[in-house]
Amino acid sequence: MEVSEIKISYSLPKIKKIKIHNSSDLYQVALNQWSQDTIEMQEEMKVILLNRNNVVIGIYELSKGGISGTIVDIRILLSVTLKCLASSIVLLHNHPSGNLNPSQPDCSITSKIKTACTYLDITLLDHLIITKDDYFSFADEGKL
Repeated sequence: MEVSEIKISYSLPKIKKIKIHNSSDLYQVALNQWSQDTIEMQEEMKVILLNRNNVVIGIYELSKGGISGTIVDIRILLSVTLKCLASSIVLLHNHPSGNLNPSQPDCSITSKIKTACTYLDITLLDHLIITKDDYFSFADEGKL
Protein backbone atom coordinates (compact mmCIF):
# COMPACT_ATOMS: atom_id res chain seq x y z
CA MET A 1 0.00 0.00 0.00
CA GLU A 2 1.36 3.39 -1.02
CA VAL A 3 0.62 6.58 0.89
CA SER A 4 1.35 9.99 -0.59
CA GLU A 5 3.65 12.32 1.29
CA ILE A 6 2.45 15.75 2.31
CA LYS A 7 4.91 18.53 1.60
CA ILE A 8 4.69 22.01 3.05
CA SER A 9 6.65 25.00 1.79
CA TYR A 10 6.54 28.53 3.12
CA SER A 11 8.93 30.20 0.72
CA LEU A 12 7.34 32.98 -1.26
CA PRO A 13 8.42 33.83 -4.82
CA LYS A 14 10.59 36.90 -5.28
CA ILE A 15 7.88 39.27 -6.44
CA LYS A 16 7.02 42.81 -5.44
CA LYS A 17 5.23 42.86 -2.10
CA ILE A 18 1.87 44.62 -2.05
CA LYS A 19 0.88 46.25 1.22
CA ILE A 20 -2.79 47.01 1.74
CA HIS A 21 -3.69 50.36 3.32
CA ASN A 22 -7.37 50.76 2.43
CA SER A 23 -10.28 49.43 0.39
CA SER A 24 -9.07 51.25 -2.73
CA ASP A 25 -5.83 49.22 -2.61
CA LEU A 26 -7.93 46.06 -2.27
CA TYR A 27 -10.05 46.99 -5.27
CA GLN A 28 -6.96 47.54 -7.45
CA VAL A 29 -5.56 44.14 -6.44
CA ALA A 30 -8.94 42.52 -7.14
CA LEU A 31 -9.32 44.08 -10.60
CA ASN A 32 -5.85 42.91 -11.59
CA GLN A 33 -6.83 39.34 -10.68
CA TRP A 34 -10.24 39.29 -12.37
CA SER A 35 -10.92 38.36 -15.95
CA GLN A 36 -12.50 41.40 -17.57
CA ASP A 37 -14.17 38.97 -19.99
CA THR A 38 -16.22 37.27 -17.25
CA ILE A 39 -16.64 39.93 -14.54
CA GLU A 40 -20.04 40.91 -15.97
CA MET A 41 -21.05 37.35 -16.85
CA GLN A 42 -20.27 34.94 -14.01
CA GLU A 43 -20.18 35.46 -10.24
CA GLU A 44 -16.95 34.42 -8.54
CA MET A 45 -15.65 34.47 -4.97
CA LYS A 46 -11.97 34.97 -4.21
CA VAL A 47 -10.04 35.63 -1.03
CA ILE A 48 -6.97 37.80 -0.51
CA LEU A 49 -4.66 36.27 2.09
CA LEU A 50 -2.50 38.69 4.11
CA ASN A 51 0.26 38.47 6.70
CA ARG A 52 0.30 40.37 10.01
CA ASN A 53 1.66 43.46 8.25
CA ASN A 54 -1.21 43.52 5.69
CA VAL A 55 1.11 42.39 2.92
CA VAL A 56 -0.58 40.19 0.33
CA ILE A 57 0.52 36.56 0.55
CA GLY A 58 -1.68 35.54 -2.37
CA ILE A 59 -5.17 35.27 -3.79
CA TYR A 60 -7.21 32.08 -3.82
CA GLU A 61 -10.09 31.48 -6.23
CA LEU A 62 -12.69 30.00 -3.91
CA SER A 63 -15.61 29.43 -6.28
CA LYS A 64 -17.21 30.19 -9.62
CA GLY A 65 -20.95 30.22 -9.94
CA GLY A 66 -23.59 31.37 -12.34
CA ILE A 67 -25.15 34.65 -13.32
CA SER A 68 -26.68 35.39 -9.93
CA GLY A 69 -24.70 33.52 -7.30
CA THR A 70 -21.86 31.26 -6.22
CA ILE A 71 -21.30 28.78 -3.41
CA VAL A 72 -18.94 29.52 -0.52
CA ASP A 73 -17.69 26.62 1.58
CA ILE A 74 -16.36 28.15 4.80
CA ARG A 75 -14.35 25.01 5.62
CA ILE A 76 -12.39 25.26 2.37
CA LEU A 77 -11.88 28.99 2.86
CA LEU A 78 -10.48 28.52 6.35
CA SER A 79 -8.37 25.49 5.42
CA VAL A 80 -6.65 27.52 2.69
CA THR A 81 -6.18 30.43 5.11
CA LEU A 82 -4.59 28.18 7.73
CA LYS A 83 -2.35 26.38 5.23
CA CYS A 84 -1.03 29.74 4.02
CA LEU A 85 -0.41 30.92 7.60
CA ALA A 86 -2.44 34.03 6.80
CA SER A 87 -3.26 36.34 9.71
CA SER A 88 -6.09 38.10 7.92
CA ILE A 89 -8.29 37.76 4.86
CA VAL A 90 -10.41 39.88 2.56
CA LEU A 91 -13.37 38.39 0.71
CA LEU A 92 -13.94 39.47 -2.88
CA HIS A 93 -16.83 38.74 -5.18
CA ASN A 94 -18.33 40.32 -8.24
CA HIS A 95 -21.91 41.14 -9.08
CA PRO A 96 -22.39 40.55 -12.83
CA SER A 97 -25.56 42.69 -12.71
CA GLY A 98 -23.49 45.76 -11.83
CA ASN A 99 -25.55 46.33 -8.66
CA LEU A 100 -23.11 46.96 -5.81
CA ASN A 101 -25.65 46.62 -2.99
CA PRO A 102 -25.01 43.52 -0.86
CA SER A 103 -27.78 40.93 -0.92
CA GLN A 104 -29.09 39.20 2.20
CA PRO A 105 -27.02 36.07 1.33
CA ASP A 106 -23.92 38.32 0.96
CA CYS A 107 -24.49 39.74 4.46
CA SER A 108 -25.26 36.33 5.93
CA ILE A 109 -22.14 34.58 4.59
CA THR A 110 -19.97 37.52 5.66
CA SER A 111 -21.30 37.26 9.20
CA LYS A 112 -20.76 33.48 9.30
CA ILE A 113 -17.21 33.80 8.00
CA LYS A 114 -16.38 36.58 10.47
CA THR A 115 -17.61 34.40 13.36
CA ALA A 116 -15.68 31.36 12.12
CA CYS A 117 -12.51 33.44 11.75
CA THR A 118 -12.66 34.59 15.37
CA TYR A 119 -12.36 30.97 16.54
CA LEU A 120 -9.08 30.64 14.66
CA ASP A 121 -7.55 34.06 15.44
CA ILE A 122 -7.94 35.17 11.83
CA THR A 123 -9.11 38.70 11.08
CA LEU A 124 -11.70 39.31 8.38
CA LEU A 125 -10.56 42.77 7.26
CA ASP A 126 -13.17 43.42 4.59
CA HIS A 127 -15.53 42.00 1.99
CA LEU A 128 -15.59 43.77 -1.35
CA ILE A 129 -18.30 43.46 -3.96
CA ILE A 130 -16.78 44.56 -7.25
CA THR A 131 -17.75 45.52 -10.78
CA LYS A 132 -15.59 46.77 -13.65
CA ASP A 133 -16.13 50.35 -12.54
CA ASP A 134 -16.57 50.45 -8.76
CA TYR A 135 -16.79 48.53 -5.50
CA PHE A 136 -18.69 48.24 -2.23
CA SER A 137 -16.68 47.75 0.97
CA PHE A 138 -18.40 46.13 3.95
CA ALA A 139 -15.75 47.65 6.25
CA ASP A 140 -16.09 51.17 4.84
CA GLU A 141 -19.88 51.00 5.17
CA GLY A 142 -19.80 49.71 8.77
CA LYS A 143 -21.31 46.34 7.83
CA LEU A 144 -18.45 44.23 9.14
